[in-house]
Parts: sequence; structure tokens; C-alpha cells
Amino acid sequence: MTVQPEAILENNLIQQLVGLGYSSVKVADGEALEANLKSQLEGFNRATYTDKEFDAILNHLAKGNVFEKAKTLRDRFSFTQENGEVCYVRFFDSENWNNNLFQVTNQVSQEGSYKNRYDVTLLVNGLPLVQIELKRRGLEIKEAFNQINRYQLHSFWSNHGLFQYVQLFVISNGANTKYLANNKLQSVKQTFYWADKNNKNITELPHFTSHFLNPDHLGKMIAQYVVLNETYKNMMVLRPYQYFATEAIINQVKTSTDNAYIWHTTGSGKTLTSFKASQILMDVPEVYKVVFVVDRKDLDYQTMKEFNAFKDGSVDSTDNTSSLVKQFLGKFKDKKGVRKDSDLIITTIQKLNNAISGHQGTKLEHLKNERFVFIFDECHRSQFGDTHARITEFFANSQLFGFTGTPIFADNASKNDLGKRTTKDLFGTCLHKYVITDAIRDENVLRFGIEYVGRYKNKSQTFVDIEVEDIDKKEVLDSTKRLTKIADYIIAHHNQKTFNKDYSALFAVSGIDNVIKYYDIFQQKKEAGEHDLRVATIFTYGANEDNEDAQDYLPGDEMPMAAEPNLSYKASHSRDKLEGYIGDYNKMYNTSFTTKDSQQFENYFKDISKRLKEREKETFNDDKDRLDLVLVVNMMLTGFDAKKVNTLYVDKNLKQHGLIQAFSRTNRILGEQKSQGNILCFRNLKKATDEAITLFSNKDAIEVVTMPDYEAIAAKFDEALKNLREITPTYLSVDDLKSEEDEAAFVQAFRKLMRNMNVLQSYTDFDWEDLPIGEQEFEDYKSKYLDLFEKVKRDSAKEKTSILDDIDFELELIHRDRVNVAYILKLLAKLKDTKTSEANTQKKAIIDLLGGDVMLRSKRELIEKFIEENLPKIDDVDDIQEEFETYWQEQKVLALGKICEEEHLDKGQFKSLIDAYIYSGQEPIKDDVFKCLDNRPSILKAREIGERILSKMKEFVQVFIEGMTG
Repeated sequence: MTVQPEAILENNLIQQLVGLGYSSVKVADGEALEANLKSQLEGFNRATYTDKEFDAILNHLAKGNVFEKAKTLRDRFSFTQENGEVCYVRFFDSENWNNNLFQVTNQVSQEGSYKNRYDVTLLVNGLPLVQIELKRRGLEIKEAFNQINRYQLHSFWSNHGLFQYVQLFVISNGANTKYLANNKLQSVKQTFYWADKNNKNITELPHFTSHFLNPDHLGKMIAQYVVLNETYKNMMVLRPYQYFATEAIINQVKTSTDNAYIWHTTGSGKTLTSFKASQILMDVPEVYKVVFVVDRKDLDYQTMKEFNAFKDGSVDSTDNTSSLVKQFLGKFKDKKGVRKDSDLIITTIQKLNNAISGHQGTKLEHLKNERFVFIFDECHRSQFGDTHARITEFFANSQLFGFTGTPIFADNASKNDLGKRTTKDLFGTCLHKYVITDAIRDENVLRFGIEYVGRYKNKSQTFVDIEVEDIDKKEVLDSTKRLTKIADYIIAHHNQKTFNKDYSALFAVSGIDNVIKYYDIFQQKKEAGEHDLRVATIFTYGANEDNEDAQDYLPGDEMPMAAEPNLSYKASHSRDKLEGYIGDYNKMYNTSFTTKDSQQFENYFKDISKRLKEREKETFNDDKDRLDLVLVVNMMLTGFDAKKVNTLYVDKNLKQHGLIQAFSRTNRILGEQKSQGNILCFRNLKKATDEAITLFSNKDAIEVVTMPDYEAIAAKFDEALKNLREITPTYLSVDDLKSEEDEAAFVQAFRKLMRNMNVLQSYTDFDWEDLPIGEQEFEDYKSKYLDLFEKVKRDSAKEKTSILDDIDFELELIHRDRVNVAYILKLLAKLKDTKTSEANTQKKAIIDLLGGDVMLRSKRELIEKFIEENLPKIDDVDDIQEEFETYWQEQKVLALGKICEEEHLDKGQFKSLIDAYIYSGQEPIKDDVFKCLDNRPSILKAREIGERILSKMKEFVQVFIEGMTG
């Protein structure tokens, strides 16, 4: 018998791990895992446990989900021994991680809903903390990732849930190796390569093993660099560049008093890095306090939320200067009156400046020589006026670290009273660099798809000139005629850019006067029925009409920032205008914000931010809370992150760090569908873009950072189509595929074609006429692709294993259009009015549409039945909707009755459970499901029955509820 390549990979890995200091142990199944856990915990704790005592430990370990178990791992457990003494058990030593006991085993069998056998498991003190899944060379690494997701679902929870203690997964096909934290609902985008400190990726399994899996490094990663996120209740693990930056800062504090800065590109997770550095520095004995400084009030709030998400209650943001002074003095009380003396303070630079000035400063005199470490977020913005010198003079013994995605160099420094100063002048050495080209290569941020729009086709297919190229006449740039053409262009292409409003967009405009003009144009066109976009705007209103030097900040943030060019504007009635626009927003979302109160205005800003940020949450109500387009001058163009923003329209002159910062609002990673950040420039920023990319990486980076042009993507599409036709010359050939291997080859080939189509369709030049495949044929292939997906789902339900199980069908690439039942009913009304000769063609088109859409496919059978049996009996087109609703309600009642009969459920209770699930989006707990049953099942059958009922409930909701409204 020939040895499988995966087996060779596995054996070599185990030998290497033993060489690195792991003990090899044979653990065949759950029983052996428990026996080994007992002996390892006894060795680690230098104790012995009776069977009864060990049962108590096992029962403690069994409690909670993955997130709660990650906390249990890091805590101690106390129980009373049989001799009456209180005993403490530790499961992991986070302070001296080399004290832990490291073992390696392989092919552990776990039986849950299905029997699974895991490749290589790393045990620490007997608990499985790292799971390694291997695939043979040549297979996409994604397939190993999908296998892990299956294990989480099918068997990790069995046997006291010990495999839910896994902190990290490693996936490898030998040539490519990545690691990830143990989370539910994650995408392959959250998997990372390890690298050296110069960002050179370590991809081969043996090299990865020696660098990452050696006990000292792995112990340190689990002890210090896995972060528990309280907001999302999941684990995060630092990426290599975050690790090396944090280590460099800690080393600098321990060995030197020099200042320094970290250059990590925008979107690479600087907040997590700075939090980790702050948290570790708090425990360094020589450091008195760590102060994290932001330059805007909204970031103060945002950073506090994020820091507290990483460690609950780790920090309070200060409402005013006096509470900041109390935090420095250790006399701060939170809103409940509880005294908090935290070693970590978050503040704005404005409040810090006030705290060390005047009478407040005298209260802090005795702290002047204490060793404070200041960490400045986005230090390219706020550090170039007098404040920097004031802080360093007041806290004479302080050490300063700056984080920036876009440092200030001599080439992009702005001059102020203190001259031209660079990030290096203020902060000294750059401790670690991770530039935009590194992040794009590692798929930590997306590339930019930039289009410079000068002319476009209107509805009559004639070209309209927007007058973009090289115009510098202000009256032409600001003319209502030009702005109206741009608004028309945005309305025409917004759906295409945002996957039919599945994503939101920002519009960066040159000044407040133009924001007002644009908003009014969009509003007039909305009232005229030309679009249904939800548009909002935010800018700083002038205190009075004559103030020409107002900055675009929230009230209370005003402080000259010489690194940014001052944007002045004529504040003619801008406050009144904005009050009216906020009134529109209030009507749209049933809110009550105003400019008449600075707190309410700040809350308006927070509400817009939250609306964009929270779109990525599963529970977000898109129909009710979606915001499509936000018009801004400067706000939100730096330091604002929302993964569901994928498009930036630009009608202002951007350059250098301002340009990269603004573009970077669009390039956060989110699933397969979001393939790039879309940038539509209505000014000729080509030269400025090339110069900015060159400045912050190098000249060769332009091709890495920006997407290729339309023709290059079209050529890739042609190549993918050629590959597909070699496997299946026509869509009918899919039915003739002989084996699962052949089906898998088709799925992978069509998936590649879809990925290219996804990118192609985001270009405004996209036209089916340019492609060597027609839209109908593409849809036919897609239908066959979905048939295979359905087959895998059916087989999986019957507990059949299949090689297609681990293939990701990437369905998000298919559900692009807001096609729903309301849309289908409109088509049915048209069908009813159509002559018989065309009716059959239209009917086929509707049936094809039902088969080609993921959401509608589940409803296909019922809608087809309505078309065949009910539609011919309806005389008046206006009655179609009402008749359909009656029919749908009847079918819904029948389907619910069928589930309740099959599973012996109380109909009233089960319906209430479904209603709660629809309302909250939260899957009900098993106990609530069992309450609907006539008789509670036995422990042996409980999980299987619970899973089956939940599956039927979700299918019911998918068929009868999802996609039913417009």
C-alpha cells in the first residue's frame, strides 16, 4: 500500500515537534484524552486527584462555550478535596509559559453528530490547545480551513467539550501554512501567515513549525498574544507584524528611554497592537502609568470601546479635563461612584493639553518625574504644534511612542511656526514597518480599484463630459451644472459599485459649500423619484456666518493641526442648512438629533458611525437601518473603520497622507464578495495617487496597490472560462460528470470564473457584449453549480461524507441582486399582461431566476406551484399580490403543521420560538427547543433531535420569511 502524502507530512511534523521538546503521546479517543489530561494536570500542579476529584475538574471544564472556556483556561479552579482541604487547580501558566507541559498526538477520534478523526493535536497540560489540519500539496489551503469548520460543528463539543479549549488552528498543505484563532462564523480571510520581523512570510510547514510551534514561542502566543474580545465574544490572535511591533516597544521601554514610532499601514489593526503594547507595559514595574492619546473626541470614545472589548473594564474614557486629572492622581470614580485607579488612561490630546496647563497642571506637579509611557494614535496628525513640546517638558521623565499609517517625511511635511518637522524629528527611530504593499500581499487589506471619471454615457448612450480632466477654474469646479452631472453618475452606478446597496459609500467633497449643493441636488432628485438612496451628511457648522477659519472637527476638538492643510470655508448659514439635513435624517430613522446642543451633535456623528460600522453584524436590520451614502469634507476620512464601506467617491483635491488615509476607508477585508476598495475620482488625481503610493511604499508599488484595468481582468476571465469549458464544454455536460472528483473540478473552475466576474462587474465599463459567454449561458452554468451545492447539503443531512463537503461554494458571489419575492410578483404581473407568444419565454425567465438566486431557490417549488395552479385563475393583475399572500400564508401554516407533527412539537410554543428567532437573529438554546416537545428526549438522543429541529426551523424561516419584502 502506498503511503498518502498527508501521512508523510504528518509523520515528519511529529518528528520535528518531538525534536523541539514536545513529548509524543498516543491518544486514540476521548477516553484516552481524559486519562492523559488527569496525569498531565497532576504533573503540572504537583498533586494527585482521586477519580471523584477529577470528575469535579472535568465538570468544571465542561461548562460554557469556546469563549468562556478560553477564560476558564486562564483562571484557577478551587474545590474541596475528599480529605476536606481546599485545592486549587491551574490549567495554564501565563506568566512563565515554559513551565507548561507540551505534548503532541495525532489521529484522535471524537464522536459527535459524526465521527471525526483529527490530524495533529498539540496538548498543553493535557488540554488540546492547538489543532493542526493537513492537506496534500496542490490542494487549496481553504479546504483545510473548511474541514476545521466542520469539526467545530460536528464533534468538538463532545466528550466534555475538551476540544473547545483549542486556542489556535494551524492549516497547511506543506507549501502554505497559516494560523488562526478558534472562532465560530469566521472566514478564510481571518487566517494568517507567520513572518519574520522584516515581514518575510514563513510558509513552508517545517520552517513555520520551528519559528511558531516551538514551545517557548507557542506558549508566549497563547499567554500574551491571544486576545479575548468582549464585544463579539470571540478570540483574536495577533498577526506577526503586530507581535514584532509590540515586542519592539516593550524592549525599548526595558532597555532605553528613547522615543520611537511604529509605521503600520492604515487598516492593519493598529488599535489591537497599541492595546497589547499598553497592556503588557502596565505590568512593567518601572512604568508608572500608560497614557493612550488620540486626537479626536470620536476616537476617544471609539478607542475606549475597543480597548474595553479587548479587556472588559480595562479603561474609562474621560468626559472632561478634571476627570482626566483625577485619573492621573488615582482618584477617579466611574459613573456608579466606584473608585478606579487604572494603570491605563485614554484621553484626547486636547484634554491632555488642558490638564498640564494652568491651575490643573499644578495638581500634577508631583508626578512630573514619574515614568509615564505615552502612546499616540495616528501621530501624523496631532503632533506638529506646540503641544508635543509642552507634554515632553511637563513630564520630563516620559517616553513617547507614535503609531501611524502614513508618517510625515520631508516630502509631505507642512510648515508651521516651528518649521517643517517630520515624524522622525519628533519620535526618533522607526521600530517596525509594515507598509501597504506588505498588507496587500498578506491579504490584510484590499487593493484599490480606481477609476477617473471624465466622460460617461447617459441613458441615450451619448457621452456626457463631466469636465474633470485638469480643470482648475473654481467657478467650473463648483458649478451646479457639473455637480448635477456627478450626482447623476453616482445615482447611475451606485448599485453596481455597492452590490445593490449591500455596502455603503462615502463621498469626499472639496468644501462645505459644495457639500450643501450636493446634498440639495440628491434630495431634489430623490423627491423627483430619480433614486431611492439614503443620503446623510456631517460637517462642522460655523458658530456664526463670518467665521472663515472653522475646522472640520466635533465641538471640543478644535486645535490647530499643522500637519493637515487648514480647510477654510464660508460658513454662510451652514448651521441652518445642517439642522435641516439632520431633520431629514431624524425622519428617515426616527431619531431626534440637533445642532443646538453640542452633545446631541456629537451623538448624531456617533449614530452615523454606528450605522455604517454595525452593518457587518449578523443582527443588523438592513431594510430599517441601512445608510447608503455619507457626504463629508474631512470627517470620517481618517481613523474611521467600517468593513461594509466599499466605495469612496471623490470630488476634492487629495494628496500624500491625506489621499492614502481617505482611500483606505474602503479597503478593509470582508469575505469573498468585497474584492477591492472602489475609488471613483471626479478630479484627475492620477499623479497625486502615484506620488502618494510611491511615498508610502515605493515606485513599483503602484501596480500592487491598485487594481489592473478592465481589459486585464477581462483577460483573466477569458482564461478562467477556457479552463471551465475544458472540464464541461456546455452547462449540460455537468450532468455527465462521472465522479465526485470531476464535480469538484467543475465547482472549483466555475468558482474561479465567478470570482473574476465579481471583480469585472464592479467596473463601470462592464458589458456582457465584451465577454465570450452570454448572460443566459452563464446563468445556466450557475444553476448547475447550485444544483451541486444542494446535493452536498442533502448528502450532508443524510450523514454521507463527500469530498465536496470541504469545498467553499462562495454563495455570497451569487446573491448580488436585491431580487426578492416582491420583485418576482412584479414580474408575474407583467407576465399576466403578456401575449401568449411571449408568455412562455417570460415564464421560463422567471423560473430560471428562481433557480439562479440563492435566496429564492428555497422558495422555487412553492412559487412555481402558484404560477401553474393559481395564476391562471386570477383575472385582475392588481389582485396578484393579495392572492399570493393568501396562498403563501396557507403554505406556511401547512409547513409548520408538518414539522410539528413529524417532531411531536407543541405548535403554539414552537411558533413563539420561531418568532423570537426571527426578531433577535439569535439561535435558540436547546433547552428552549426541548420545552416545545411532548416529552424531553434522553441524553443520548437530545443533541441529535435538537440539531434536527433547529435545522428544520432555519429552513422554515429561509423559505417563508427571508427575502419576502422589498
